[in-house]
Amino acid sequence: MDAELTALAAAGATALVQQMVTDGWGQVRDRVAGFFARGNADDEEAVAGELEEARGDLTAARDSADAEAEADVLAAWRVRMRRTLRADPAAAAELRELLEELAPRGEREGRGDVYNTINDGVYNDVVIQSGSIGAASIRKG
Repeated sequence: MDAELTALAAAGATALVQQMVTDGWGQVRDRVAGFFARGNADDEEAVAGELEEARGDLTAARDSADAEAEADVLAAWRVRMRRTLRADPAAAAELRELLEELAPRGEREGRGDVYNTINDGVYNDVVIQSGSIGAASIRKG
């Protein structure tokens, strides 16, 4: 397996394990179960059960501060990701799409062109560009 797919499998497993402890886990679980099942509904249900079991293991490991057990959960899903990519190279595109969906909102929205416009006057001083500035963050000096 080439380095790119190995890195993709690692990124997928890391994102998966991170999502296991979020509020949106149910949706993520179903999406990931579909990825691993590769269209087989019976397999999808089985994978969803395995994901729930792994989530329980991860939660228990975190509750007891067992870093080794946490690492075991991650390693198991990394191996599973690699096997899935090895068996079906077309799965790489689906995994990339899934990772894009799971990316933190700021990482997804922070892309694109930036256009700046200043109206009403000539400014002979520093102009600060920011995503948003609220009234609480503006100081008059």
